Amino acid sequence: MEGFSKILRKTDTKKRLSVPIRFLKSLPPFKLGSHAVEFEATDEKGETWAFQCSTRKSGPYRKPVLTTGWVAFVKSKKLKIGDKVRFVKYRNRATATISYKVRAEKEIKIFGAIFGYAPI
Repeated sequence: MEGFSKILRKTDTKKRLSVPIRFLKSLPPFKLGSHAVEFEATDEKGETWAFQCSTRKSGPYRKPVLTTGWVAFVKSKKLKIGDKVRFVKYRNRATATISYKVRAEKEIKIFGAIFGYAPI
C-alpha cells in the first residue's frame, strides 16, 4: 500500500489538490514529454472518480496537483477547509492489478477543538 492523506486548505477545496511529490511514484507512468496522467480512484461507496495529476512543465520542482475531477469530488462530498482526504494505491498480488482508493473524512470539532475525523 502506498498513498497519502492531507488536511484540506482553501485552494484544495476551491481549485486543485496539491499532493506530495512522493505520490508521483504511485501513479501510472507519465507518457514521454507529458506533464499529466489520468487515473481512477474508488470511494468508500464504490463510486469511481476520474482524476488528472499534472506537474509543472519546467523547473526543478515538479509540484504535482490534482486538477480534472478534483473539484467535482469536493462538491459531491461537501468537503470544506479542515476536512481530510486520503488516497491509497493497492496492488493485487494474485493478479498484479493496481487500483486506487480515495476516502474523504469530515473534521469533527467539539467546543472549537478538533476532536478527530469521521468517514463520509
